Amino acid sequence: MTRKVVLANDHGGVEIASAIKRHLEDRGFEVKYLGTETSESVDYPDYAKAAADEYLSGDYDFGVLCCGTGIGISIAANKIRGIMCALPQNRYAAEKTKEHNHANFIAFGGRVDYHDDPLKILDAYIDAKCLEDEKYNRRIAKTLELER
Repeated sequence: MTRKVVLANDHGGVEIASAIKRHLEDRGFEVKYLGTETSESVDYPDYAKAAADEYLSGDYDFGVLCCGTGIGISIAANKIRGIMCALPQNRYAAEKTKEHNHANFIAFGGRVDYHDDPLKILDAYIDAKCLEDEKYNRRIAKTLELER
């Protein structure tokens, strides 16, 4: 079974999104790319919504969003019911957001100087497994209840 990812970015995330797309394809993922490919200014909420809508309508494993810092596009995505977008700054946080929070989106900043290689952060997220633990499930349920 092919693993599928939706990827979107604004003008601040063009380069990092391109690297992420290649990396995901090298890992065998089918990537639905919905981002801009130019540095011409666009609005990140439009790209967050497009990716979230695609994710929610399709059979995707997860989504990746990129903007200048990763902050704006992740905030916009988290406004959409059913999306839990994390903005990890290192491999440890990426692993834990999958294990403990079951985040279905991950965001990156194209203008951020990361201590860990962003592709290794992405790999930590991909390779982690959602933990089915009463404590984590209770917290996730409470988080999802906030959307109501």
